[in-house]
Formats: sequence, structure tokens, C-alpha cells
Amino acid sequence: MADFLTTILDHKHRILAGQKDVYAALRRKAAAAPKDTAGLFKKNISKPGQINLIAEIKKASPSAGVIRKDFNVEEIAQIYAQHKAAAISVLTEDKYFLGKPEDILTVTKRVNLPVLAKDFIISDGQIYEAKANGAAAVLLIVAILGDSELSGLLNIAREFGLDCLVEIHDEKELDRAMKAGAQIIGVNNRDLKTLDVNLRTSERLIPRVPKDRVIVAESGLRTHDDIRRVKDLGAHAVLIGETFMRARDIGRAINEIMQERTK
Repeated sequence: MADFLTTILDHKHRILAGQKDVYAALRRKAAAAPKDTAGLFKKNISKPGQINLIAEIKKASPSAGVIRKDFNVEEIAQIYAQHKAAAISVLTEDKYFLGKPEDILTVTKRVNLPVLAKDFIISDGQIYEAKANGAAAVLLIVAILGDSELSGLLNIAREFGLDCLVEIHDEKELDRAMKAGAQIIGVNNRDLKTLDVNLRTSERLIPRVPKDRVIVAESGLRTHDDIRRVKDLGAHAVLIGETFMRARDIGRAINEIMQERTK
């Protein structure tokens, strides 16, 4: 796929075009939802003295196709909770990742962990939907948002008691995230246009993030050495999905990769 980002955003715009009435109803539902999870995602992923795990539920990816055929959202969520994940990320994009927003509700009913709604969010309606389904946080990708859009979505999320993982890929995006007031910075080692992964992105960007922000390393983390590498750079948490989704024994894979998290 020559430019995945353009392709998926075209699809997302087509889907959202006919959702105005749906999102109006979801806004009312989100407004009535409790805000007792406000700040919980940030708190859980920034516990000091250790590297914290955001474990992701993801059935497929655009580069690999279906990753896990034996895919049971409830069972995976329970395994993650049993193996001390700090939070769970749920991939809700429908076409390329084969997710759905309702998976968030399934997870929140099953385990007592904050859930990150991970999608290509370009509309306030998607934030209302995430909140209505019980999410504690949403992903905002700087690369797909203008400055006013980023600030606007950050403010809407905060209004509804949601934390925001603000994802960056280069220095310019880091500057934009900081100007918008992002408190949680996700450094994604995957190029969203080519889908190539390079851990040198973390090496370059994590040291540039101000020390008063929470830092999450994303993508390409497959071994315990990778975890130690980003922790030593200053990451507070790692977001890992595909490595676990490919594992025959998810719990064992978590133990092997995370090991002693305080080391």
C-alpha cells in the first residue's frame, strides 16, 4: 500500500459522513456517563519505578492481515488483566484492523482496567462514542490533525473526562503536540505512510519530550531488550499489541517480554 494514511483517512471520512444523527445521540449518552475514570489512564501508565504495559487487543493490521484467528475479546482482556497490564488498548477501526467500537464496552464489562480507544479519530463524534462505550482515554494522532483540530479534540476529550494519548512521529509533530497542551505523548516507531518500523524513532524523540509529560513508546517492541531500551530512554509505558496477538500463549509472551518491570 503506497500511502496507507491517505487510504484509511479517505475511508474514515466516508464512514463519518453519514453518522451525524448517531453521534448526536452518542453525545447525549456520553454526557450522562460517569466521569469517575478521569485521569485513571494517565495515573496507571505512569506509575514510577517501572515500565508500565498498555496491552492492545487487535485482530488484524493493514500490513499483516488477520493476526489472530482465535480472537476472543473477553478472553484476551482477562489475560491482560491477570498479567498486570496497566491499561488495555482496543483497536476499533473496522476495515483494516477488523475492530469495532463496541469492543470497548465488552472489555470494560470484563475487567477493571482503563481502556484506550485506538482509532483514527478526526471527529468529535468518535470521542462521544468512545466515552459512551466506557473508554478512559482516546488516541489522537498529530499527523492526521491540523492544529485547531488537535486542540479542539483535546478540549472535548477533557470535557468528557477522557485522557488523551497524543501520538507523534517526528520533531515537528512533537512541537505541535506540546503547543496543544498534550500531557501524554506517544512516540510511534511506525511510519503511518509506509508502515515501516524503526526503533530509532524512539531513540531520537523520547529524550526530546519534556520530563513533566508521560511518555509511551509504541510499535515494534518485541523483546525484553526492546523494553529496557525505551525505558532507559525515559519511557514510562509501552504499548504492545501485535507481538501478543501472534503468541500462542499470550500470558507467557507477556512474562517473557516484560519480565521484572522494575529492572
